[in-house]
Amino acid sequence: MSLNTNQPSFSSYQKDNNFFDEIFTDDNKVKEVYKTLLDLYSGHSVQDFAKLNEKAKASFFNQGITFQVYGEHETKEKVFPFDLFPRIIDHKEWEIIEKGVLQRSKALNHFLWDIYHDKKILKQGIVPLDLINSSANYLDQMQGIDPPGGIYNHISGTDLIKHSDGKYYVLEDNIRCPSGVSYVICNRTALKRALFGVFNHYQTHTVTDYAENLLEIMESVKPKGVDTPTCVVITPGIYNSAYYEHSYLAKAMGVELVEGRDLFVENDFVYMRTINGPKKVDVIYRRIDDIYMDPLEFRPDSTLGVPGLLSAYKLGNVCLVNAPGTGVADDKAVYTYMPEIIRYYLNEEPILNNVHTYHCSRPDELKYVLENIDKLVVKPVDEAGGYGISIGNKLTKEEIERVKTVIKENPRKYIAQPIMSLSVHATYIEDNQSFEPRHVDLRTFCLLGKDTSFVLKGGLTRVALQKGNLIVNSSQGGGSKDTWVLKK
Repeated sequence: MSLNTNQPSFSSYQKDNNFFDEIFTDDNKVKEVYKTLLDLYSGHSVQDFAKLNEKAKASFFNQGITFQVYGEHETKEKVFPFDLFPRIIDHKEWEIIEKGVLQRSKALNHFLWDIYHDKKILKQGIVPLDLINSSANYLDQMQGIDPPGGIYNHISGTDLIKHSDGKYYVLEDNIRCPSGVSYVICNRTALKRALFGVFNHYQTHTVTDYAENLLEIMESVKPKGVDTPTCVVITPGIYNSAYYEHSYLAKAMGVELVEGRDLFVENDFVYMRTINGPKKVDVIYRRIDDIYMDPLEFRPDSTLGVPGLLSAYKLGNVCLVNAPGTGVADDKAVYTYMPEIIRYYLNEEPILNNVHTYHCSRPDELKYVLENIDKLVVKPVDEAGGYGISIGNKLTKEEIERVKTVIKENPRKYIAQPIMSLSVHATYIEDNQSFEPRHVDLRTFCLLGKDTSFVLKGGLTRVALQKGNLIVNSSQGGGSKDTWVLKK
């Protein structure tokens, strides 16, 4: 149905009562937290927003805020789509989110320590041993290694959705190389440039303090005997899809951005080549996948990594952020056990809900999945960026049969979940020059250091820009919004 908001920008907004609308109540009234914002936006016509949208796009392009989409035959570089209408989260709602993501990050760190040391949770059968041994991201080389400060997942990205029941659910935990935080900060900058006046009416938490907190976290896990650590960010290079973020964070922290060729290992210490000679490196924020980081330990043909890096790490002479081997814990098959993992290590009940998940490696659950694909979302356990996901009710009969074949070829590689009703948020659709409801999720960013932690009071609200689409990843055509967390 169409909402009569008496506002030019929202005059054609069609509310869908099948989904939880972030802005409008079930009886089509504006929610209290959005009333002031809609009043402020009411002075702008759709034509005004079209001009502001072009201004925001130009700002992103001029700053080099782009990402790359990998296709079968070519790679395209695109400006990151940004929506001018922000998402607002009040302080009470945020408190639950913040406590929940911090709880998960701490539990995952305990889990990683355990599976690479005593394996108590595996021996007691709470998490199946086969699940860990069969994970492509479990690294035998990390067995018995004590990471500096006892931290594995220094940076965690937790993806949340709000379901039709109005509750938050965790879709997945990302603790290998979670990306997107630079877009959080740039979204705020772009919105301030386009519509600065709206910020005078809301008390929002800043998001520009992320880099200083990240640097503090990195310095807290410096190797023993180091007073003032030298920190760097290592990138695969300019052709990586997240290169903008690598360069942005290095600049914001005031540290060097390096590639593998800029570093070398001598006598089990890591050094950086500089015009003034070698300089010892103590902490490396690693944006290179495990298999590429050291050709002496992993892929011998890798030119992205540093020969001898893992040996230096094992001896405690350098800290890697995040630690190698963390990917085993963000395996989507391990995700199912997060409630048990939280109870086991923290003796607490989970604050955030899990989505019910079927393991295709279990015969009974495989049978159910194969018989009900049209009602499920099928995901590979080790992919990111929305790749490899099949949404059952969007598939043809032929596509469903193909998905079944792929699952049966390697059941361990796939999990399935019910099709969740992601909440919708008013979003400016450039092609239609109107505000329309689009599905959104929220990626939060949590930092763990030695005796310290930080959760960014904001996050990356990702938007599925295609009507009816549930996949919000930028690599799949999604965009993003500024996310306001309100102060008390």
